[in-house]
Amino acid sequence: MFRLITDLNPQGDQEKAIQQLVKNIQQGKKQQVLLGATGTGKTFTMANVIAQIQKPTLILAPNKTLALQIYQEMQNFFPQNKVEYYVSYFDYYQPEAYKPHSDTYISKRTQVNVNIQRMRLKTLNSLVTEKNVIVIASVAAIYGCFDPKSYRKAILELHQGQKISKKKIATWLTRLGYNPHALELEEGCFFVKENSIVLKIVWEENHYWQLEVKNDILEKIEKYSVKDKKTETKTNILIPPTREYIYLTEEESKSMTEILTEIKQELKEQADKFHQEGKIVEARRLEEKISEDLINLGETGYCPMIENYARYFDGRKPGECPYALLDYFEKDYLTIVDESHLAVPQIKAMYNTDHSRKKTLVQYGFRLPSALDNRPLNFTEFKSKLSFIVYTSATPGPYEREQTNQQVVEQIIRPTGLLDPQVEVRPTKNQIEDIIQLIQHQIDKKEKTIIYALTIKMAEDIAYFLNQRDIKAIFLHSKLDIFARNQAITSLRRGVYDVIVGINLLREGLDMPEVSLICILDADKPGFLRDTRSLIQIIGRVARHQNGRVILYGDAITTNMREAMAETQRRRNIQEAHNQKNQITPQTIQKEIFFLDPRLTALRKEKQEKNWSKKKLGKEIRSLQRKMKKAAQEFDFDKAAEYRDLILDLQKGATNKD
Repeated sequence: MFRLITDLNPQGDQEKAIQQLVKNIQQGKKQQVLLGATGTGKTFTMANVIAQIQKPTLILAPNKTLALQIYQEMQNFFPQNKVEYYVSYFDYYQPEAYKPHSDTYISKRTQVNVNIQRMRLKTLNSLVTEKNVIVIASVAAIYGCFDPKSYRKAILELHQGQKISKKKIATWLTRLGYNPHALELEEGCFFVKENSIVLKIVWEENHYWQLEVKNDILEKIEKYSVKDKKTETKTNILIPPTREYIYLTEEESKSMTEILTEIKQELKEQADKFHQEGKIVEARRLEEKISEDLINLGETGYCPMIENYARYFDGRKPGECPYALLDYFEKDYLTIVDESHLAVPQIKAMYNTDHSRKKTLVQYGFRLPSALDNRPLNFTEFKSKLSFIVYTSATPGPYEREQTNQQVVEQIIRPTGLLDPQVEVRPTKNQIEDIIQLIQHQIDKKEKTIIYALTIKMAEDIAYFLNQRDIKAIFLHSKLDIFARNQAITSLRRGVYDVIVGINLLREGLDMPEVSLICILDADKPGFLRDTRSLIQIIGRVARHQNGRVILYGDAITTNMREAMAETQRRRNIQEAHNQKNQITPQTIQKEIFFLDPRLTALRKEKQEKNWSKKKLGKEIRSLQRKMKKAAQEFDFDKAAEYRDLILDLQKGATNKD
């Protein structure tokens, strides 16, 4: 069962919102909207709902950064349950495309983030082996993935006393994608020894397994902890695949030969069609490209971009709905669509964008028509796979409101008594110099600042200019990978930087209670970055600080600005009335800063709980400094930055104690 572990109790109007949401789900209401003002604790409300209804839960976020933040918080709330993270594993992604007007073919180019890839595999494994699972995902959840039934069949289950040869285990591991030729035992690798096989599950960095086989009997299964140097004897082991697409012919209804025959038949039909239409170049191009894939599939069972043949491996008919992460959940699960005003339009747009690109590839002989079935879910398919849905947003969109007949569960009052910020409009003349003066006052008060620009170049230029003026600033935008973005936010909170300059990325859901000032440049410009909903979201970023205020730089007050300020004032009035009635003094939110590496969080907690001596503290800091330098030398700057942040935390604690 789900166990919520926290010292916090629902406050403000959280309790009312939780009760209403839970009651509606228990009464069978399928769709609800939670209108939660920024900083009112929507994530805590979500956690309480999950704990009370006891359903597997998918939380959808509109971007990786927000998904990562929710993931860290849910891990903290549910330390005894499986909490998983499922987003796109590409740090860089250039899809295959063709531009007919310039006769330009663009090959697929990607930069895969191995850590995220492993987290995705761990997510699929948890969903097929556990019942109580919380998955935090981006809209990558609607893209096609491995058939869950085939995934279950691919898992190698071994138990003590089983009759099986070492050779058969090694063969199966190789087919699951485990590497037998690595120089070191890394994740997703295995070694064959005289009487045993040693392996590391693809996502288990801190453990490895030893399978002892004698006379074709699996006599012993042992799990070793790299950190603790401890050994556990197990009665069984489940070994998952190392990649999301894998096909084991003996476990499926179709053989690889049958699949290849079907692909060849489609190739012949499409090539004949091109010849009949006089498209000789397209026919030749298609035959060359697909023939190469057929050779690879026949020899190794795999080829580059194998996902384009997913329909054949899944056994689906043309146009039939693809499998997605949602199919791994049991029926009757809960879906929470966070920042739904963004996520819902994203989900709606994914199918059409993907279909348009692939249709051109098919039309000009780069792909077979079956590639069109390697696609994200369309919105109708997405809705059909859901059970109970809660849309959450400070500014719900028209779709969500229509689904609930304009009825929403409101959560406006913050547990800390904090009010929506005061909003001021200033002219654009000398705005940068004005902002610099404001930042200097912020630094004197040890408070942080966010500046919102309209373009990536503008954000980078402003950050560079501020650094030239001896202000510690960093820019943040979508071209940075997920861990770099998270590290920038974490570094601001720890005091490494005083200012973040961002664009759209800093709008929704990011918790930075240290920020007390937001400056919005070009607030009077048209466009979605400055519409009413966007401005309300941006203004809300500073509602976690008791001194929060927002300055809109513009030479006119637009309708969007006026509506955003009016809604902010409406909420502020409700909050002030509640505070006066209950004699509440607003207090800035105190929020723990999490590490991506849970071992570092555990080390910090141990220091806090066990009251380390100066000698012990110094020893740990020196050890972390060595690790930080080693990570930097290996160009693993994300890990080096985490070590640096923990060192700062430990040193700060020592200073405060002294």
